[in-house]
Amino acid sequence: MDFHPQPKGGAPKPWAFPAPERSQLDNGLTLLTSHRPGQQVVAVEVNLLAPLEAEPEGLDGIATIMARALSEGTDKHSAEEFAAELERCGATLDAHADHPGVRVSLEVPASRLPRALGLLADALRAPAFPDSEIERLVRNRLDEIPHELANPARRAAMALSKELFPATSRMSRPRQGTEETVTRIDAAAVRAFYDAHVRPATATAVVVGDFTGVDLQVALDDTLGAWRGSTAEPLKPSAITADDTGRVVIVDRPGAVQTQLLIGRIGADRHDRVWPAQVLGTYCLGGTLTSRLDRVLREEKGYTYGVRAFGQVLRSSADGSGAAMLAISGSVDTASTGPALQDLWQVLRTLAAEGLTDAERDVAVQNLVGVAPLKYETAAAVAGTLADQVEQHLPDDFQAQLYARLAQTGTVEATAAAVSAFPVDRLVTVLVGDAAQIAGPVKELGIGKVTVVSG
Repeated sequence: MDFHPQPKGGAPKPWAFPAPERSQLDNGLTLLTSHRPGQQVVAVEVNLLAPLEAEPEGLDGIATIMARALSEGTDKHSAEEFAAELERCGATLDAHADHPGVRVSLEVPASRLPRALGLLADALRAPAFPDSEIERLVRNRLDEIPHELANPARRAAMALSKELFPATSRMSRPRQGTEETVTRIDAAAVRAFYDAHVRPATATAVVVGDFTGVDLQVALDDTLGAWRGSTAEPLKPSAITADDTGRVVIVDRPGAVQTQLLIGRIGADRHDRVWPAQVLGTYCLGGTLTSRLDRVLREEKGYTYGVRAFGQVLRSSADGSGAAMLAISGSVDTASTGPALQDLWQVLRTLAAEGLTDAERDVAVQNLVGVAPLKYETAAAVAGTLADQVEQHLPDDFQAQLYARLAQTGTVEATAAAVSAFPVDRLVTVLVGDAAQIAGPVKELGIGKVTVVSG
């Protein structure tokens, strides 16, 4: 029998995070585009420089209501008509507000990109903000708040922010507002916030996908290029201050069978040279199921289904004055709260005394760097990361350089960054659980003053 020769694999091709092309429309809108052959679903991310810190006093949550209202009708379409037009394009349009600003996200088949860009432009250029829709969005937001307060993880995050930041800081309060502040929001206030902060001169649009057969420049000029607005200077962010004195706050949930843990502090801006080593060290500590915290608390002790350590950018500035939240989160059964915290602190002390192993470092590099090509298979993933870089005032090649620096980071450097990120005497611990059962064992640990607040 004649057999076909066994096929052989070709030489591996080097991978790098896609480099965008940067340009600007006549109206001042900054553009980042990346042609990705084969990506037939195009992703568009628009960064609007309307930060939470710019919300008027007493109107926390107005940025969120405005973001949600952008797709609730324009000068050309009612809310129902606008939704129908999006559906005809096969497109999705979402928006959310966070500390750096408002992000608007569009995904659409490449063949319908010009039409969908027109709808996006209408939403940004001339949102209607009708009274009835704003009232509905306010009611929806008020309905969400009790559910968030009932969610242990969300409640822990609120308590940690309140503990870390001074009451005068917007970062100390819920991103989407409270019942008291959201109730005050009306259409006139939303329109005023939009007029004050949303304009093309301070916005950036990221467009990623397969542009074959699409005259992208013409499509952008005819849609987003028709957006006009003020050229006023944006609000200058205030300095970030935080108090990470070691202490424990118990949010009392009588009868709770589990305790939600959230242990955190404030870390360096993403521009800081320690960032790559911190990413690697934090991943070794609690980034995956095989990380050290999981190995001890889940595999050896059986306290939890999983514990994670992570760093989340709060705000990043070109001068390095921003900050990130460094945290460890998970949940344990009520009776195991004291022992779990004791073992968690022992993991941190052992890390400081003995350091990470080369094997832990190698696995982390393989997981973080090796899977990057899979992580960025979609246009939406690439667009999201490029928009993050814009939002955080990072260079366009930051992500590509980050992977290179991760691969070059040694075990000693990663250890030092992880120990610095999670010092045992500078951590604020929030526990959402039954105070009557967990307060005593936690006090005995001596990890900081224990305070109980109502849930």
